[in-house]
Amino acid sequence: QVQLVESGGGLVQAGGPLRLSCAASTRTFSIYTMGWFRQAPGKERESVSAISSGGGRTDYADSVKGRFTISRDNAKNTMYLQMNNLNPEDKAVYYCAARQGIVTMLAGAYDYWGQGTQVTVSF
Repeated sequence: QVQLVESGGGLVQAGGPLRLSCAASTRTFSIYTMGWFRQAPGKERESVSAISSGGGRTDYADSVKGRFTISRDNAKNTMYLQMNNLNPEDKAVYYCAARQGIVTMLAGAYDYWGQGTQVTVSF
């Protein structure tokens, strides 16, 4: 059983930065592949980024590549998503997720999910 809690969402201006955090309750955080996903109203949930258990491999959706950076601090049981140069299409509820296994951008492969944090980007 893994509990995940996102934080750091809010309202930002287009072009601005925002950093999301995901805190995990498990004592074995370092064995989990982690991912960030987002869902806008009326749209399907989409993959944003994923990171391997040790942080050595990262994957990004084409829409965020070069703007977002995923990272993790296993000593703090925390994963981060640094978002730069935000645009209005980035507005969504952002979820963190965890799984045991290789890095994947498929939401269905993840077993544990946080409650989500809202990111709003204004023009």
